Amino acid sequence: MYEYLLDNGMTREEYHWFDENQVNARCIMGNDYYVTNEHLVHPDGMTEPSGEIFGYYVITKQYFSRYHLPIMHTETNISPGGTKWLQKEWTNVHRLKNDGVPILGFTWYSLLHQVDWDSALRRDAGKVNELGLFDLDRKITPVGTYYKKLIEQWRDVIASESYGLLFKS
Repeated sequence: MYEYLLDNGMTREEYHWFDENQVNARCIMGNDYYVTNEHLVHPDGMTEPSGEIFGYYVITKQYFSRYHLPIMHTETNISPGGTKWLQKEWTNVHRLKNDGVPILGFTWYSLLHQVDWDSALRRDAGKVNELGLFDLDRKITPVGTYYKKLIEQWRDVIASESYGLLFKS
């Protein structure tokens, strides 16, 4: 890896900075979760989407057990059915917090609907992908309304359960 980094522009000084400072810095692990994350691997090596088998809770609990880092649920969405998916993801995050996993935040992606997201921006088709908390006219969507409701309902709990980021000097 060291040679790869040097071959691709990292200087020796930059590499050593990370080596010297990583031990002192408190890291956060971010993980995304979508219904398309989980796949079945067949004996011949072929893979196929499996839908949700384990879910965010099980996978994130495994990450935490392995890395022992605070976690940020960095990205999720689904269309249609965003409100139900948001409720489920939020419940998973809350359960993880109750089980002692330091969850630092939660993000629905994205704020606005996406255009051509279904093709990973490879085609300029102008197709609106209705995934946002707001539509392209900046009007709140049902999932946006639900997200706002979650924040209002959980505001005090979130504040009392907040974790501070600690950096060693």
